[in-house]
Amino acid sequence: CFCIGAAKLVVVVAIFLLTFYVISQVFEIKMDANLGHIFARSALDAAARSTKPPRYKCGISKACPEKHFAFKMASGAANVVGPKICVEDNVLMSGVKNNVGRGINVALVNGKTGEPLDTKFFDMWGGDVAPFIEFLKSIQDGTIVLMGTYDDGATKLNEEARKLIAELGSTSITNLGFRDNWVFCGGKGIKTKSPFEQHIKNNKDTNKYEGWPEVVEMEGCIPQKQD
Repeated sequence: CFCIGAAKLVVVVAIFLLTFYVISQVFEIKMDANLGHIFARSALDAAARSTKPPRYKCGISKACPEKHFAFKMASGAANVVGPKICVEDNVLMSGVKNNVGRGINVALVNGKTGEPLDTKFFDMWGGDVAPFIEFLKSIQDGTIVLMGTYDDGATKLNEEARKLIAELGSTSITNLGFRDNWVFCGGKGIKTKSPFEQHIKNNKDTNKYEGWPEVVEMEGCIPQKQD
């Protein structure tokens, strides 16, 4: 009968439309949920980026002003971990670079450009102070000089070597003793005493490590040499 056939057709069309509607609703809901998840994740990522503290050169605590070079350094830890010297985000000396050694570790930097010039270490326990003295005398005016001890940096130091280091701006070098920890940043031709120096005495009552004091660390901004 035509009426029965028409009724079946209506039912089929109704079921099709209902199925299509349900599917479309589910799809839209899922799509909305996915979009919501994406937007929420983007908002969280943006918030994380905004709250993450900025990183400054060499990992120092604040940015240096213009015409200054960022630096950070640490003395050695006992006779186990070597010192580390970083200038303008460039690690000049460290145990990882395998260019540090027992005694006094020295990095030279161009005072105008901040470019590294040389790195050396001088054994002040079992070595000879003469090469160290010659090295100190050869440093050119306008050179930034960074020094850090490792193990022992004082036993072989004599008055001449101490005087040459004092002329670079150091005040603690005259008192540097056996197994003291010391870091220093000065310059050849400096007219005043350097503000960048840390020194901890070797004292069996206060030493952090057996026979050695704790590590000394220092950071700052070195003024660029002006003509």
